[in-house]
Amino acid sequence: MKESNQIGLKSLIFDTIDDPFSLVTMNFSLQPHLENDYVALVPLSETDFEPLYAAASDEKIWEQHPNKDRWKREVFRLFFEGAVNSKGAFKIVDKQTGEIAGSTRFYDYDEEASSILIGYTFYATKYWGKGINPAVKKMMLDYIFQYVDTVYLHVGADNIRSQTAVERIGGVSLGKREVAYYGEPSRTNVVYQITKESWLLAPGNF
Repeated sequence: MKESNQIGLKSLIFDTIDDPFSLVTMNFSLQPHLENDYVALVPLSETDFEPLYAAASDEKIWEQHPNKDRWKREVFRLFFEGAVNSKGAFKIVDKQTGEIAGSTRFYDYDEEASSILIGYTFYATKYWGKGINPAVKKMMLDYIFQYVDTVYLHVGADNIRSQTAVERIGGVSLGKREVAYYGEPSRTNVVYQITKESWLLAPGNF
């Protein structure tokens, strides 16, 4: 992996929908294949537990997260089950090495409100500070804003690192709320919003 503060952002979008006209009616995929020059977002499957847990088992990843025990195997198992069951989760693959760098997902799509959430994102610490997270978010936002008007993100109230990352890509805080997690206690999160209009108007998107 080339170490730099900003990796290439040119992305390729490979949609899994067989009927291209279905995109117009909002029957889009929550698990498209997305990639740029460095990483690929690949739909998460049940066979990915071990390599994803290998990326997630560092306690440091979760030290600012509301659910600080996710580095433990039995706790991460619940997280993984929720990810697979969501039908919107990805493994983030380092294209150079084939390693799983982390995970993220689309979830809680609301057609009537034209909104969706992006979240449950984490990266192995070796990938921190290399520009991967903003590049991944750019791919996801470029894709999803073809179909929705608003994206929300929930970030733990004490997770300053992730709050800063979301604000850097244009997230606007709407305040705090209790958020339920799959198989885990609810926690206080900051709710962020990014609108399609603001995303399209932002220079370079962030």
